[in-house]
Amino acid sequence: MLMQSAAMLRARPRALSIWLFAVAALVIAMIMVGGITRLTDSGLSITSWKPISGTLPPLSAAAWQAEFDAYKKIPEYQQINAGMTMAGFKAIFFWEYAHRLLGRLIGMAFALPLVWFAVRQQIPRGYGWRLSALLALGGLQGAIGWWMVASGLSVRTDVSHVRLAVHLSTALVLLGGLIWTALDLRALAMLPIAQPARLTRGAAIAIGLLAIQIVFGAFTAGLDAGYAFSSWPLMGDAIFPANVPMVTPAWLNAVDNPIVVQFIHRWFAFAAAAGVGFLAWQAIRHGAARAGYAIIALVTLQILLGIATLMTGVAIHIAIAHQVNAALTLIATVVAAHVLGRRAAAV
Repeated sequence: MLMQSAAMLRARPRALSIWLFAVAALVIAMIMVGGITRLTDSGLSITSWKPISGTLPPLSAAAWQAEFDAYKKIPEYQQINAGMTMAGFKAIFFWEYAHRLLGRLIGMAFALPLVWFAVRQQIPRGYGWRLSALLALGGLQGAIGWWMVASGLSVRTDVSHVRLAVHLSTALVLLGGLIWTALDLRALAMLPIAQPARLTRGAAIAIGLLAIQIVFGAFTAGLDAGYAFSSWPLMGDAIFPANVPMVTPAWLNAVDNPIVVQFIHRWFAFAAAAGVGFLAWQAIRHGAARAGYAIIALVTLQILLGIATLMTGVAIHIAIAHQVNAALTLIATVVAAHVLGRRAAAV
């Protein structure tokens, strides 16, 4: 009992929660830069994965030329960007380099404080495994990022949209895990006997619907499906255009057919909105009005941004706002789910 009391006195749940919220902010920045990297077709500009030496950019004319020569060997350059100047290459290299550098920064911002808190025995009982799992997920995300890039280096002129969806989904799972754990720790700081929140069935359904919509958003981005039709609510002159070429088997159209993917992403948005809207209503009923109203506002904005993205022909600033707002919507949904989960844990 005395040893347990001493461990509780050493624990710093409030400091840990602040740290995790800061890391979550970096993940949001990462999602934004990743979106810019995708929309500027910059993701294949760095053709190798060097976790340590790749931290530094090219520092001489010879080093820049070597990077450019490597890029010239891949299909994207040969079929799309043949004749690109060094200045043009440096512009796309910047965004991919920034994306990778930010990933390394997030890794350090998570790993080094985690070691510090662990050595000083300031991690509350039961949270060490969860924080270690989040660290492992972050490391896996880096490997998934390279797995995604590798898909566009030999045959394709872009990355696999399926791998892009896995990459984005993993980032958002990490973001949700950071926020949920930070909220658990904040509750523990306020009440030392607080139990971790439980994910309720309704919250799980709402988050699942939102996750499906985000996956189709990634498919839409990866297939450039947003360019297929720039009108709304009709696709051209119909809800679903006639004479659309289909692939076989039929279910693959929901994954590989840009027109079908855009159609699903357009209309499944309202199913996802209904799911998280119901969660928002529950949160408001149970005293979490700010989280509930934040969900309603963010979902409304997300639908409007989606429509604007289509109708502007995927204007980059609107498309980026659409992607970042999806992350903010997820955060608000996780916060509301956590409120309901705390009540369930207390019963």
